[in-house]
Amino acid sequence: MRILLLGANGQLGRTFLDQGGLATRGSLFVASRDGALAGGGRGEIADLSAPESLPALLDRVRPDLIVNAAAYTAVDRAEQEEALATRVNGEAVGVLGHWAVAHGALVIHYSTDYVFDGKQSQPYAVDAPTGPLGAYGRSKLAGEQALRDSGADHLILRTAWVYAAHGHNFLRTMQRLGAERDELRVVADQHGAPTDTGLIVQGTLAALDRWLQSKGVQRPALVGTHHLVASGATTWHGFASAIFDEAQARGLLPHPPRVMAIATTDYPTPAVRPAWSLLDNCDFQQRFDFPLPDWREGLGKVIGLLHSP
Repeated sequence: MRILLLGANGQLGRTFLDQGGLATRGSLFVASRDGALAGGGRGEIADLSAPESLPALLDRVRPDLIVNAAAYTAVDRAEQEEALATRVNGEAVGVLGHWAVAHGALVIHYSTDYVFDGKQSQPYAVDAPTGPLGAYGRSKLAGEQALRDSGADHLILRTAWVYAAHGHNFLRTMQRLGAERDELRVVADQHGAPTDTGLIVQGTLAALDRWLQSKGVQRPALVGTHHLVASGATTWHGFASAIFDEAQARGLLPHPPRVMAIATTDYPTPAVRPAWSLLDNCDFQQRFDFPLPDWREGLGKVIGLLHSP
């Protein structure tokens, strides 16, 4: 099996490469926007902001599996760059799908809780009505729709509150600010399940293995959208507090800051965030026989990675 990983330098792409699971399942080709790889060396060039350039790459690599870990993720900037966000998150995904259906390939693509409006008070089911509040969410929903409409075999894996030991994310920001300040003000009325990239990678591999093992009528039943997120729930305030508690327990932060709870209205941003970002992950666990543990388990693992020798 020939595998193409797009977005190799992003949080998720780097975790795929660190864990090495894709390379054990076939011949792995990796791609970034300019071909340079964060760990050194060169890969393929895949610029999703120029969707018309992608078929030449796909024709050259001829993958049986496309793992699209590339995305436009600047949520606030997307309010001024919606056309660019839509090219990367929407149009390019459609191009991948059209090539895949013509060549019998599978596309694994990642989406987001931002496709929902966040106004309900229970976890969103996979088939719940969508209603993005901003440009980023609209661009990601456009990608979902384009991939479905292409007719390609696909697994759309929605996730949320993603973080890792590398890259730009909430955990790393809190660790930096926690070492600099005595007090932090963090939003306490947005709810979600922090999901580390390690869990996303392992869940993806479990879904891929189930796909490869399935035959006949079993395989079409796997095609579609699934929620790949950690279990449990918290707020950004709760997540920040847990980060500092974990760091203090490990002796990494002798004097953690005081974390003050504030409302979303106290911290205005260009893009409106969904207040309720919990996604129902029960179907994923059952369909792919892969448990999705509480978000605190992932937090401990990632902080361990951050401070390992």
